[in-house]
Amino acid sequence: MQEKKELIFLDPVCMHNIWGGRKLREEFGYPVEGNDIGECWGISAHPEGDGVVRDGIWQGKKLSEIWEGHPEVFGNLQYDRYPLLTKIIDAQDDLSIQVHPDDAYAREKENGSLGKTECWYIMDCRENATLVIGHNAGSEAELKEMVSEGKWQELIREIPIQKGDFIQIDPGTVHAIKADTLILETQQNSAITYRLYDYGRLQNGKSRELHIDKSLDVITVPARNPEECVKSVNGLPENTLNQLYSCEKYSIFKIDVNGKASFEQKYPFLAASVLEGEGNVAGRQVHKGDHFIIPCGYGTVEMSGGMSLILSTVDSRGAC
Repeated sequence: MQEKKELIFLDPVCMHNIWGGRKLREEFGYPVEGNDIGECWGISAHPEGDGVVRDGIWQGKKLSEIWEGHPEVFGNLQYDRYPLLTKIIDAQDDLSIQVHPDDAYAREKENGSLGKTECWYIMDCRENATLVIGHNAGSEAELKEMVSEGKWQELIREIPIQKGDFIQIDPGTVHAIKADTLILETQQNSAITYRLYDYGRLQNGKSRELHIDKSLDVITVPARNPEECVKSVNGLPENTLNQLYSCEKYSIFKIDVNGKASFEQKYPFLAASVLEGEGNVAGRQVHKGDHFIIPCGYGTVEMSGGMSLILSTVDSRGAC
């Protein structure tokens, strides 16, 4: 039905975190109080944060409701849930050292949850910034020994990053965002995270829960070479839908609009987030911090203005 071809703008769900700050309110304008706002779940149909449609024919409906009741909007995909979760993360302090399981482990150990493959686009970071990606253990025995003896400085591998870097994080990858880093994260629709180390921090007077045994179960040993995980995507052609990465869980694109741009929406859907700037998409004014879905069969997408967007989609299993 033609009326289902309009863009779907979502009101995001913001989360409070021990490492969060004020940027998501002050720079992005999200209406949430507090000085510990760490995450904006911009496009999410997860039970812990289900986005609500801002306006249009779906106004007031949750994304999960549209997914379940109108699968044609997403190309009649054969997934059992909306497959992705798009976040903006504002880290004002270091996040804990984490690792995620794959689908098989999560299905067995976490009540049928999806695992968590994810990727980051660095929206901003301080000079000489780093991230934790991977570890230095050469074998599972060495990994267990270093963890049990608390040799975190020797174990954890930090790598330099800069604005415009793209980082792919497969399940089993030890990782952590460091302070003063702003990222756009695209991930599987899952909230399963195993915390390996938390710098001894206290929250409400207590240490946060660690998941040492599960972490050791799923950490990949040896870790991938960091050059395989990180690449700069600065300097891409303007006004073009540039593919940054593709795997079995998602495909990621970036478009930098300078003037006018157009492309065909040939995917089951495209989940879009405006990283910076402002402009017009299909007659709608958009600005930094907006999140929307371009539905299946939309046709030609017309954009104008001066802005940068990250978009994502999934494999078209039985799509329109």
